[in-house]
Amino acid sequence: MSGGGANERSDPLLPTKREGDEDDAGASAFHEFNGASFAGAVFNLSTTIVGAGIMALPATMKVLGLVPGLVMIVLAALLTDASIELLVRFSRAVGARSYGAAMGDAFGWWGRRLLQVCVVINNVGVMIVYMIIIGDVLSGTTSSGEHHYGVLEGWFGMHWWNGRFFVLLVTTLCVFTPLACLKRIDSLSYTSTISVALAVVFVIITAGIAIVKLIGGQIPMPKLFPAVPDLASVWELFTAVPILVTAYVCHYNVHPIHNELKDSSQIKPIVHTSLTLCSTIYITTSFFGYLLFGESTLSDVLANFDSNLGIPYSSVLNDAVRMSYAVHLMLVFPMIFHALRLNLDGLLFASARPLSSDNRRFGIMTAVLLLVIFGCANFIPSIWDAFQFTGATAAVCIAFIFPAAITLRDPQGIAKKWDKILAVFMIVLAVVSNVVAVYSDAYKIFHKKTAPSKA
Repeated sequence: MSGGGANERSDPLLPTKREGDEDDAGASAFHEFNGASFAGAVFNLSTTIVGAGIMALPATMKVLGLVPGLVMIVLAALLTDASIELLVRFSRAVGARSYGAAMGDAFGWWGRRLLQVCVVINNVGVMIVYMIIIGDVLSGTTSSGEHHYGVLEGWFGMHWWNGRFFVLLVTTLCVFTPLACLKRIDSLSYTSTISVALAVVFVIITAGIAIVKLIGGQIPMPKLFPAVPDLASVWELFTAVPILVTAYVCHYNVHPIHNELKDSSQIKPIVHTSLTLCSTIYITTSFFGYLLFGESTLSDVLANFDSNLGIPYSSVLNDAVRMSYAVHLMLVFPMIFHALRLNLDGLLFASARPLSSDNRRFGIMTAVLLLVIFGCANFIPSIWDAFQFTGATAAVCIAFIFPAAITLRDPQGIAKKWDKILAVFMIVLAVVSNVVAVYSDAYKIFHKKTAPSKA
């Protein structure tokens, strides 16, 4: 490797079925594990992908229009597939068993650390969004001065015990904490299967409601293309880019899933299967979600399911949609938390023994991270704000810039001409689109703050 000390751990991730463990209890546990199955890996990777990003996708259709929006979802999936293929191929060439090790081989100590910092920033942001959405669903949210009731508020009225703080506290202690304490990623394959099934339930119900209303003539023609009356409107289109990038980020879990496979050569079809499944869910949700609510679509589309939909059993369907996805996010949370904890451990304790064999460090890190995420989720008001930040910074680096940079660095001399062309395209596209997105978002915030004083 071109960087890192000799005593530095080459992999901040968990031991795999091909590695030993000095701890007797840990060793016996891993000996009983004979490798993850194809289906389990697909569901784990799909769960990593289909998280909170899906809730903001209908809002991107409001910004981009249906036609450009759906095209962008497909293009983002294709670019994600290409970036993962590059990452896996170059990792194999150097024997890297983690994303961090691949970055370390290409760019040394600083490359590994930069990747770990980005994973920590991205995953903290994403999990804060998860908690915000769960709070929106169960306890309600206020947008533009209008309060959208949560499920528990609708059932029991407003009480202290169904307020956002208490609901998130109970969810953290009773759901997130037990699942976050599982040490091996394959242990989550069953919860991942349930979470993907719940996402499909959400999509089916949303599509069914939209189709019924469409047949009944209750839905106006949606906006097919964006309205761009001025230059500021053109810049605003780019604010959807970080949302699309965030929706597909799963690269940090590719190596842990790959390492636990019975047959490591299956990783490519696993990635293809997962991306196809997730893209189908994204396209369906974006199309029918925007079709259903049009220009009233909120940044968190789940918050739209709090009013009469104009069809029979409206309240039951509203609750089914929101609860199915809230539970889905609860089951996705530990998958993202798994990568966050391991990468943060690699940053802070690079020379320590593996995290899985140090119960004290494992417990303290788990508790501190859950506390930080819980605290932030009670103070950040909107998922769009969180996605804008993580999508335009850490997520775009993890998904496109770092795999492309490894390809251009090409320490083993295996990159083809097309690989380098694709890498340059990824970097230019990612940097330009996200710089414009950040500028547009900052301009819009500044304009909102100064507009009243000018009136």
